[in-house]
Amino acid sequence: GGGNSWSLQVSTDVMGEIGKTASLPCWFSHSHKAHDSGLTVIWRIKHPYNGTVVFKCVSDSSSDSCKTTINYMNKFRLIGNLRNNNISISIENLTWEDSNRYYCRVELSSDRHDKYETKFGTWLHLSAPPRIVNISVAFDKIRGFYAVCTAEGEPVPSLVWTDPLNNHEDPFLTSLLLRHQRTSELHHLRNDGKYTCVATNSHGRVEGSVYFFKFSAGGSSRVGYIVLCAALAAKLLLLFLMFGAVSYYSRGEYALLCTIVDNRPKFDRILLYS
Repeated sequence: GGGNSWSLQVSTDVMGEIGKTASLPCWFSHSHKAHDSGLTVIWRIKHPYNGTVVFKCVSDSSSDSCKTTINYMNKFRLIGNLRNNNISISIENLTWEDSNRYYCRVELSSDRHDKYETKFGTWLHLSAPPRIVNISVAFDKIRGFYAVCTAEGEPVPSLVWTDPLNNHEDPFLTSLLLRHQRTSELHHLRNDGKYTCVATNSHGRVEGSVYFFKFSAGGSSRVGYIVLCAALAAKLLLLFLMFGAVSYYSRGEYALLCTIVDNRPKFDRILLYS
């Protein structure tokens, strides 16, 4: 620090949204009326004084632009005007990893003692509307055919399933290592048709669906069900491939899946067991 002649003004907390840009404000004042000799701006994370530097720029004089020398992931930008003692930065394309405590520091090159850094820093908190990361159906001997839905968001979204008869199903909730994600499983799927997972938090609501059809030997006559999903996909090639697949796998039992998230359908896979 540089004694009582220095002060830094920062925000204690800043809110940002995943995928967007956040601004971290920082102004400094010091006893010098002018600092024509230039300065260095540093932003670091986690700890003051010895935390990892994520942004650094150097200016030869207060009228010159600040030349960036460190810019982690190339997502930081000086948005403050050095002539106004403003060393605020922005962080673009926010990801979960950007949630951290940030510390700003200024060094005047005229005197090696003229440097100052915030001790308390700025917490960057992130929020996110819900997003379905994955929805699918799988099979094992314990759970039978089961559906899995993983969603992320901040706050962590709640998950609700509806089955082909439009009944609300009681899911089996599992937790992931990531704080902002939640996974829900539906075991022993009984009915053919559309299973929908709805994820909701205070920022919005999103849903994904999986169309699930069981077939047994000689069951290719039921392929008509799949046309619904094929029509949504509007890809004749896929429809052709599915007819081909049904005639190929005409022994044993298997399931055809079609997943729809954000109105984008895709055929997932064929599950086959004899």
